Amino acid sequence: MPTYDYICENCRHSFEHLQPMTAKPIRKCPECGQKKLKRLLGAGAGIIFKGAGFYQTDYRSDSYKKTESSEKAPPENTAAKKTPESGTKKPEGKKKA
Repeated sequence: MPTYDYICENCRHSFEHLQPMTAKPIRKCPECGQKKLKRLLGAGAGIIFKGAGFYQTDYRSDSYKKTESSEKAPPENTAAKKTPESGTKKPEGKKKA
């Protein structure tokens, strides 16, 4: 839903109001009570696309980008450093009777 700017032609009170595009403009001023409100034309807000298929990193801070790149880095080779868990037994060969 867009935010519209309004100004009262009677008391010059200005404010923003969030309403659907299909809603009729407000006419009664919340300050003076007169039906002299006028909806102003505005440039609106810039569109920020986020999600798959858009450039979501265009609006990210440098610190966020550094953190994200460090998380994507491959982990150190820790497989050689691991020891078998306690309580697990290695498979043994068959015993001769």
